[in-house]
Amino acid sequence: MSKFTVMLCGLAVLAATPAFAQTKPAFEVATIKLSPPMDQAKLLAALQAGGRMPVGANIDSQRAEYLYLDLKSLMTYAYGVKPYQITGPEWMQTTRFDIIAKMPDGSTKDDAPKMLRTLLEERFKLTTHRATAEHPALALVAGKGGPKLKASADKPVAIDESTPLKPGEMTMDGPDGPMRVRVDVTTGSSVIDMGLQGKMSYRLNPATRTFHVDFSMTTMTGFADMVTQLFEQIGGTGGRQVVDMTGIQGNYDASIDLSLAELIAMARAAGADLPVAAPGGAGGRGNNPAVAPDPGGGTSLADAVQAMGLRLESRKAMVEQLIVDHIEKTPTEN
Repeated sequence: MSKFTVMLCGLAVLAATPAFAQTKPAFEVATIKLSPPMDQAKLLAALQAGGRMPVGANIDSQRAEYLYLDLKSLMTYAYGVKPYQITGPEWMQTTRFDIIAKMPDGSTKDDAPKMLRTLLEERFKLTTHRATAEHPALALVAGKGGPKLKASADKPVAIDESTPLKPGEMTMDGPDGPMRVRVDVTTGSSVIDMGLQGKMSYRLNPATRTFHVDFSMTTMTGFADMVTQLFEQIGGTGGRQVVDMTGIQGNYDASIDLSLAELIAMARAAGADLPVAAPGGAGGRGNNPAVAPDPGGGTSLADAVQAMGLRLESRKAMVEQLIVDHIEKTPTEN
């Protein structure tokens, strides 16, 4: 082979390299459809059967599913940011989509975020930029009397996805990693195992008309993140992040009781169609306590945080924002 031929081959390789470097990770094929209305009966049946959650994300090396998610939630998976970090049109949270995608051969679930990002950019014409600026935040700090927290006896353990699911147990992928969920529809209770972030368990008490939440093996940073997520559902922070400024290290257990009114607000924010019952009429207190007009006992989330010897203060914090420059309401055809 002549030197000239070798040089031509080298130039061809150099010319091709940028093209390969610029190729974005992408699903082999993907469909995007509007999510159908949530079917309460099918949802309950799925919760009892166990397996994969019928909403949220479920990803493996062959298939990625994002079900009943709005565009803002999809961006949290694609860009690795929290909802409060995304600045964009409000309508991004009003329409929900089902995305079913095939992963290319040789892929791992860790490749899915970049592939989802490519999908959003191509099908919704999404363009963004990042900026860090000072934003209003809620600082989680210790109260005057000191925190009233119980140190956890155990340490959180990462979820082993190879471990078979227990009967009635469900799995899903959150933006921060895999989760396992167990729901008891007869008692209105559930347990969410978030691995190294700890566990949350919920229990509805119709007698006291409260929603009891237990946090276990969580750090203060993890607790602040969980409170942010709860506040986002019930509109309690005005879109502000809860930032841990307690300086407290270690893992702790804590409990809070919320009023049923806040539970209903959370469910409606998540898309559940809960009717408002008329006093004394069908679906009233005696027939359907979950939607009766009287919220009963419990406290607000802010009051519950104070009962733990903590408090929330309005402060400024540097927050990285993912700013949506352009996005289409309707994706291009499948």
